[in-house]
Amino acid sequence: MRALGVIVAGLLLAACESGQSRNSGVYMLIDTSGTYREEIDKAQQIIRYTLSRLDATDSFAVARIDTGSFSEKDIVAKMTFDDRPSSMNRQKRLFAEQIQSFVDDSRSSQYTDITGGLLQAVEYLNEKAPGAKTVLIFSDLKEDLQEGYIRDIELDLNGFDIIALNVTKLRSDNVDPREYLTRLHQWESRVQNSGGEWRVINDLDGLEGLL
Repeated sequence: MRALGVIVAGLLLAACESGQSRNSGVYMLIDTSGTYREEIDKAQQIIRYTLSRLDATDSFAVARIDTGSFSEKDIVAKMTFDDRPSSMNRQKRLFAEQIQSFVDDSRSSQYTDITGGLLQAVEYLNEKAPGAKTVLIFSDLKEDLQEGYIRDIELDLNGFDIIALNVTKLRSDNVDPREYLTRLHQWESRVQNSGGEWRVINDLDGLEGLL
């Protein structure tokens, strides 16, 4: 989590130092498929930390990854923060409450449409047009599409930072670690070939110290 703190702080600083828009946009995708649903409390910690770092005019959205994630209906909370401190604090409290409801009521999804969620994230952040665009993917990165869904789509990730968080190892990865390494490499290549920056952060310890 310390590494995440350094990255988020760096992204916010870069936005402030640029000659263009000085605000930031963060879109977080949360995998709720299978046993990964059990990791959702960690996702909530990251959301709380990110909320604490975002400021006036910044935008934040959180969405679930499910069967077909290229949809507004999968956004569980979204907000562009007011430049008045009292209003912004109320917005952050409301955002946290919406996330809590999501955590309390969420159920495991049968499929994992990561690409669709990423497409939705790009669309949302491009519309907001912040100075810094960051997509957080909280997932084991194992995409599992329902029959008939087409996701062999070219992505345009120029200007985007894509950060994979808590990429847990599947049972099959323990049998053959090459599956895990191949999965990471494939996503890294896809993001970089689409013009984006790619990072993986698996150490989420130290959140309380950062707060």
